[in-house]
Amino acid sequence: MLIRIDPSDRTPIFEQIAAAVRGVIMRGEVEPGDRLPAARDLAVSLDVNVHTVLRAYQQLRDDGIVELRRGRGAVVSPRADSRAELDDAIDRVVETAKRLGMTAADLSAEIMRRY
Repeated sequence: MLIRIDPSDRTPIFEQIAAAVRGVIMRGEVEPGDRLPAARDLAVSLDVNVHTVLRAYQQLRDDGIVELRRGRGAVVSPRADSRAELDDAIDRVVETAKRLGMTAADLSAEIMRRY
């Protein structure tokens, strides 16, 4: 599993890591039930603080993409495939809205109008 971050990007590092893991799942490089790299190992390979990786893993847990298991680390959730697809679509919409200068309220209103 190859994860890259861009220190010059304004996106927080933990969000870049979480997005990279979502991408890896969407591309089928890891599947439900697979273990992700240990937070310490990933932190060393990316040259970031271990807490940054843990925060990314916690975000992925909160999104239902990984399960954090004591003694086993981060494991890709059985629901990860569908969640990752939706999360990726939402990320693209949010980035487009930001680029167009829309506020969160504007975007929310537009989504509610179409839903």
